[in-house]
Amino acid sequence: MAAPHRSGPRSAFRRFLQSESAGGLVLMAASAAALVIANSPLAGAYEDALHFKIGGVSLLHAVNDGLMAVFFLLVGLEIKRELIAGELASWQKRILPGVAALGGMIVPALIFVAINAGPSGAIRGWAVPAATDIAFSLAILGLLGSRAPVSLKIFLTALAILDDLGAVAIIALFYAHDLAPLMLLLAALTFVGLLALGYFGVTRLGPYLVLGALLWFLVLNSGVHATVAGVLLAATIPLGAGGTVKNTAPLVRLENCLHPWVTFAVLPIFGFANAGVSILGVEPAAFLNPVTLGIALGLFAGKQAGVFGAIALAVRSGIAVLPHRATYLQAYGVSLLCGVGFTMSLFIGLLAYSGSPVLIDDTKLGVLLGSVLSALVGWIVLRFAPGRAPSEPSKGAAGPAPRGPA
Repeated sequence: MAAPHRSGPRSAFRRFLQSESAGGLVLMAASAAALVIANSPLAGAYEDALHFKIGGVSLLHAVNDGLMAVFFLLVGLEIKRELIAGELASWQKRILPGVAALGGMIVPALIFVAINAGPSGAIRGWAVPAATDIAFSLAILGLLGSRAPVSLKIFLTALAILDDLGAVAIIALFYAHDLAPLMLLLAALTFVGLLALGYFGVTRLGPYLVLGALLWFLVLNSGVHATVAGVLLAATIPLGAGGTVKNTAPLVRLENCLHPWVTFAVLPIFGFANAGVSILGVEPAAFLNPVTLGIALGLFAGKQAGVFGAIALAVRSGIAVLPHRATYLQAYGVSLLCGVGFTMSLFIGLLAYSGSPVLIDDTKLGVLLGSVLSALVGWIVLRFAPGRAPSEPSKGAAGPAPRGPA
């Protein structure tokens, strides 16, 4: 993937795109392995291993509350860097991925609510189909090679980052339970301590990580999900001063350190631990269960309608332009890929239906169905969509189209 050489964040961003594609393939393999095992004679051993307890904590909870906090730390670091010095650093750059992400969250949620409204309590999972899995979607784009302009990959990444930001807010606001005021107060004081480190110009990562570990423990016991602590910690890590970002900045150093571990270890472990659902003997009627149907339709139909509808509206109204050298059909293909919710959708589903194994299984089935359909149809559309000639301007607002990496 060729791009003009730049130092600092752009170089890191290019490496991010490349490694995310490879990591998505590893995540796919781990998730497929979980599906195979869950539908084999090893299914019992698989379940027993996930619920094996060490120090009173099951391995499954350790993955979902511990390792995923590291994932959300990385998400927070990427959000901060892109908002300050990257592909989302100006409002002009934020408009198209921003409205697309918003449309891609609202429409799937409305579809789910329409199907699951009622006294059953299933409506609590309204946010499950609103998420996009950046690793999976970028991996599929990566398989297309030069058929997908680099600008599309940048656009999809920016959209997914904003989608992640929305998911973090949803988790913090809607999936907290049994709040512990003392722990919340102590967590707030710890967060203030982290802000003070930045205010006084501390650039060593050690103090931030020590206070971050304390923050995670306090948030874990506060009733707010522990992964929120990762994003809060990320918000306090210094990036640079005066608009200049260097590879020696604490945030860049921590991001570069965490990225391979999260991409090639944390996410595959999460996928392996949570994607295993038995589909042997599943009756066709099971796909019509309200939760399964709401999630599958939300991801497949809702995401493409919300994302592409927002893109078309923004471009037609003149407030944004299509990504450089991209066509409407390619934008539609990317909108389909946004329906690959996998990691984030599974994670939100586990929070929404904790304590209800039946609804969790329905969630997994819906996420798998919606994500596979979105990935397959999205790949087909992008594989055969004609590209725009290099000399042909992008459609949208008047004036020359902003150029992405060549």
